[in-house]
Amino acid sequence: MLKLLSSTAHTIHHANPSPRVGSNPIKTPLFNALSQLTGWNRSSQELSRRAFCSNQSDAAADPKSDASNPEASDTKSSSAVVIALPLPKKPLFPGFYMPIYVKDRKLIEALQESMRRQTPYAGAFLLKDDEASADSSSSSTTCETENVLEKFKGKELLNRMHEVGTLAQISSIQGEQVILIGRRRLRITDMVSEDPLSVKVEHIKNKAYDKDDDVIKATYFEVMSTLRDVLKTTSLWRDQHIGDFNYQHLADFGAGISGANKHENQGVLEELDVHKRLELTLDLLKKEVEVNKIQASIAKTVEEKFSGERRQIVLKEQLKAIKKELGVETDGKSAFSEKFKERIEVNKDKIPKHVLKVIEENLTKLQLLEPTSSEFDVTLNYLDWLTVLPWGNISDENFDVLRAEKILNEDHYGLSDVKERILEFIAVGSLRGTSQGKIICLSGPPGVGKTSIGRSIARALDRKFFRFSVGGLSDVAEINGHRRTYIGAMPGKLVQCLKTVGTENPIILIDEIDKLGKGHSGDPASALLEVMDPEQNANFRDHYLDVTIDLSKVLFVCTANVIDTIPKPLLDRMEVISLAGYITDEKLHIARDFLVKNTCRDCGIKPEQVGVSDAALLSLIENYCREAGVRSLHKNIEKIYRKIALKLVRQRASTVVPAVSVDVTDTEDTKPLAKTSAEVSTVLTDESATKTEQSEVVAEKVMIEESNLADYLGKPVFHSDKIYEKTPVGVVMGLAWTSMGGSTLYIETTFVEEVERKGRLRITGQLGSVMKESAQIAHTVARRIMLEKEPDNLFLANSKLHLHVPEGATPKDGPSAGCTMITSLLSLAMKKPVRKDLAMTGEVTLTGRILPIGGVKEKTIAARRCQVKMIIFPEANRKDFDELPENVKEGLDVHFVDEYEQIFELAFGYDH
Repeated sequence: MLKLLSSTAHTIHHANPSPRVGSNPIKTPLFNALSQLTGWNRSSQELSRRAFCSNQSDAAADPKSDASNPEASDTKSSSAVVIALPLPKKPLFPGFYMPIYVKDRKLIEALQESMRRQTPYAGAFLLKDDEASADSSSSSTTCETENVLEKFKGKELLNRMHEVGTLAQISSIQGEQVILIGRRRLRITDMVSEDPLSVKVEHIKNKAYDKDDDVIKATYFEVMSTLRDVLKTTSLWRDQHIGDFNYQHLADFGAGISGANKHENQGVLEELDVHKRLELTLDLLKKEVEVNKIQASIAKTVEEKFSGERRQIVLKEQLKAIKKELGVETDGKSAFSEKFKERIEVNKDKIPKHVLKVIEENLTKLQLLEPTSSEFDVTLNYLDWLTVLPWGNISDENFDVLRAEKILNEDHYGLSDVKERILEFIAVGSLRGTSQGKIICLSGPPGVGKTSIGRSIARALDRKFFRFSVGGLSDVAEINGHRRTYIGAMPGKLVQCLKTVGTENPIILIDEIDKLGKGHSGDPASALLEVMDPEQNANFRDHYLDVTIDLSKVLFVCTANVIDTIPKPLLDRMEVISLAGYITDEKLHIARDFLVKNTCRDCGIKPEQVGVSDAALLSLIENYCREAGVRSLHKNIEKIYRKIALKLVRQRASTVVPAVSVDVTDTEDTKPLAKTSAEVSTVLTDESATKTEQSEVVAEKVMIEESNLADYLGKPVFHSDKIYEKTPVGVVMGLAWTSMGGSTLYIETTFVEEVERKGRLRITGQLGSVMKESAQIAHTVARRIMLEKEPDNLFLANSKLHLHVPEGATPKDGPSAGCTMITSLLSLAMKKPVRKDLAMTGEVTLTGRILPIGGVKEKTIAARRCQVKMIIFPEANRKDFDELPENVKEGLDVHFVDEYEQIFELAFGYDH
């Protein structure tokens, strides 16, 4: 390699230095090889590409230094003026090529002019670091050179360049590309001109050194040895031979081919002490060797990994072929095909013909696909779903009404109207022989047992049960499935249900259907329209399977807290069964007969260890758990039993038998010693039995009474809804419906100020728009009634009044408080309180007609909870009240009215 380099350099040196503007750049194999080695690629326009050329015989090169040479001691020579070229990435070492790209036309013309004048030389100086170059260190040399020459000129550019650089011979200029050849070191002494930048330089020589010095020799040979190691680990230099270098050239060559950064290379360039320069180069080459070793190790590891994987693949294929020849095992495709054929063979007669055709087509397609292709996996999963579904598999149903009634009573207390409706449904199914074609929606507050009723229906009919929630569901693909074109596509929930239960006629409980979402992925409520329609779901098409499925045999049971948020077309397809909630007596039975027993068992407590009185349960229901359901009641009972469990465990821990220490002294007679040990054992056994008996005596039965209920649950959460023991003037109790059940609602009206003939009404209590309109109607109707009843009473016409509904933090809306507001205004106007223990509800028109309302059961339960004796309902709600259980209606004086005149007589027609 050195001979090749030397001959090349020699040719360059003796060539006629005539101008070569526009000539082709150097494209020798050596130049290309060295460009790849050093990472400079002209095609990517990266600059600072270099190639080393030995120039020992060049007159411009340093003379052979020697301690006896008088010229070697001079570090400076004559000065000259040259054009300064900035190098952003790496300094140019003597003996190396470097192409740079120059777009400055003035600079190009100046360089071409110097070649025409037979002085093809310039100064190449490395740029110093600044913030701009540090932030864009990864950009190309071309771009940086352009930026530097565009941004900085003259003195500013000079200040950004290192003083020490290299005299560069301009080898050729082709367009914007300039090829430089490093010759010797320079130092800038002064600036001559600004555009293009020309500087006055002086040549600098190496410091004098003794070439026979043992330390320098040793360093030289170590650099040479390390350099050989570097070339061995570099593919472009591996087969080349290194000839003789003098000391300074060896240092420059080693630094030039290393991958050191520009600061380290500049340090080598500026170092004039040859020994120190060799040491700096040695450090750079040692680092290069270590980097090459790490790189080789990584390459070896990667190669071994891939070769090992290839070997595994080949061996597996060979093993598969051997097993196939021996008949020991079939290939994967055949195994899958056999599995799918076995599945469809069981009920081939029941599978629809169009589905069977699709299965056979995909089985044929599977045999033609390569197992490594992605389409193979898609077809495999598709066949797996098609063949695993229960085509024609129907479970036997049990339409025994008495058995179903027993199961419903075992699982739920009360809810007689709901149970009756379910039994009617089962009876119709018994007469028809099937219960298909119905979609039931169980609507009611949380905790009333909607989901558990669905399970009970499945148990009563002996059907499989599957539940999934659609609360917050916004992706229509969860219902209709994904198309197979998507990665990770799956069928919808309904197909997954059929696979899970293994029958075509399960009970599917769709929970929280009133909380369906709607997003960019479609409207799930619209997708459920086909599922919930008995006329359409016999040909339901899942997007993944892309074949029709019969869902007409599925019994759908939906649950919702409120039906107002269910889309009307979807609600129209369902038969709604309302679960209003439990009254206090029903909650008491549920707690005593179900919740207490189950919680006692779950907590590991024996029934004889704990007793709960009915008074405690009643107080728990009234003061802690007033919601319509029993979920909160169950949680509080669990809380009580957890505290009891902790108390029992602490008692048992305090009665543990302590360790007994027995001091046995050595005696010569061993027989008495044995007897003593037996006696000690007997004593311990007796003491343990005694302690156990004491423990049983200490662990007395824990009784939960109304008096100590607060010790387990803290202070009561609820107080009486009845704010007033004696109803004052202007206050009337109304009845309201909430998603948690019913509640009482007071309407309060008071006088503010007198305004003659300008009666006004102010409304507060966070009322909705409907309720505000009801208040305005009530004010108008009340003024009309007062004009009829007491013409001389102008209180409402001449007063500014304030109507308020307590619990202002709770939003309220609805029309059913109209009659209550009228009564409150009339009570204030006549200064007469309404009848004691009276509650009312009903919407009022401007003419005084009473319109029907909803939530009769919930409102009746709320009235009973507040010890109300008389309730006023609209006449149109008589049928709703008649359907209530007798235990709900018991003890109530209920009046049904259709005109407000009747309410007036009931509220104020009493004797003081």
